[in-house]
Amino acid sequence: MSRTVIHGGLVITASDEIHADVLVEGGRVVALAAHGTDAAEGWSADRRIDATGKYVIPGGVDAHTHMEMPLGGTYAADTFATGTRAAAWGGTTTIVDFAIQSMGGGLCQGLDAWYAKADGKCAVDYAFHMILADVNPSTLKEMDLLVAEGITSFKGFVRSRDQGFSSGVGGVSCGVAV
Repeated sequence: MSRTVIHGGLVITASDEIHADVLVEGGRVVALAAHGTDAAEGWSADRRIDATGKYVIPGGVDAHTHMEMPLGGTYAADTFATGTRAAAWGGTTTIVDFAIQSMGGGLCQGLDAWYAKADGKCAVDYAFHMILADVNPSTLKEMDLLVAEGITSFKGFVRSRDQGFSSGVGGVSCGVAV
């Protein structure tokens, strides 16, 4: 397993700014130690990165992206390949994109279509929110399957279909179409 030491930088965490060295093993941060301490000096590594005078920050998460999203007869300019490459250059290491259910299709079918668009093309980690396009009793039952698969958020639109995209959420009450 590869090991990297990032030394000499100012490490920014969720709660602190500390002058520390960082030990990365297999792509994951496994330890922090103050500069010059026996612990930091004792780390062996395949690679050493000098971060003197620099900030060392964790990768960012962009929790609202629209890669290859169709809207109004057009598509978002970014593909999963181009959008995630740009994200990585900016320090974003994870995106959460919107998978879209097709009208008349199931949620799992919509999620599978978005996985097919993203798999093997992304430069960063990714996850999905699910956009509901066709809410009905069958769709509502599928939500539990998606939650078990790791989808933790769902988006629906409440407006009349003649005003644009609607998921029919306004026509559902207590899990039963009305």
